[in-house]
Amino acid sequence: MKSQKTAENLLKLEHKKLAKKLHRAVHEANNDYHIIEEGDRVMVCLSGGKDSYTMLDLLLYVQSHAPMNFEIVAVNLDQKQPGFPAHILPAYLKNLGVEYKIITKDTYSIVIDKTPEGATMCTLCSRLRRGTLYSAAADLECNKLALGHHREDMIETMFLNMFFGGRLEAMPPKYRTDDGKFVVIRPLAYCKEKDIEKYAELQNYPIIPCNLCGSQEGMQRQVIKKMLLDWDKDYPGRTEKIFKSMRNISPSHMLDKGIFDFEKLERKVHSKSTANSD
Repeated sequence: MKSQKTAENLLKLEHKKLAKKLHRAVHEANNDYHIIEEGDRVMVCLSGGKDSYTMLDLLLYVQSHAPMNFEIVAVNLDQKQPGFPAHILPAYLKNLGVEYKIITKDTYSIVIDKTPEGATMCTLCSRLRRGTLYSAAADLECNKLALGHHREDMIETMFLNMFFGGRLEAMPPKYRTDDGKFVVIRPLAYCKEKDIEKYAELQNYPIIPCNLCGSQEGMQRQVIKKMLLDWDKDYPGRTEKIFKSMRNISPSHMLDKGIFDFEKLERKVHSKSTANSD
């Protein structure tokens, strides 16, 4: 009995320490990028996965503790995937006392129909989902959309774009949509995936698995994820260094003429040598 009590106390302590760590990560990201601001109405995109549940939880904490006022609306897109338990999220959100909206749109059938055999479903699925969520944000009068991408998602995306797209680009903590109507934010930008996984387990979220995203074998993101895990296993701390480098860029030491004016640098040097000769 005593050992059981000790184990329970240790588990509670672990839970408390992990929550504090995640709160600190969200606070730091918010300080660096002003992700949440006074007067925002934030649409929290809730898929039913560990990341989005954790994001909602952490934003509710910020809402109750931060010295600013902002609103939260949780939104789930029911894509009519076979076997999707449509009752789980409404019950969870109602019990939480959060304003929410469930959108029902059969994008699943479109993705299955339009995706060639062997091709990845993610691109089309993401595009259809994004368009629906933008429309919902307008209807709900939200100025920001919160997505549950974490630190590892951002690192993996950088390598995906580098290896398969030929560009050095990741996921920013915030950006404005092309039409200028909304700002998309990633409150979990500084949160580690392993911390989120453990926190979701301790919170006992009613996780809803996705039958599309990540369900296909041989996906490029899975290859990148394995590569990073192997690197971190062989060289502990490498992921930390990679993420730090994403926040410490030297444009003059890259090759992109669009972000550094190499021609202007040449002209300055030429001008100086001409002046010295006079």
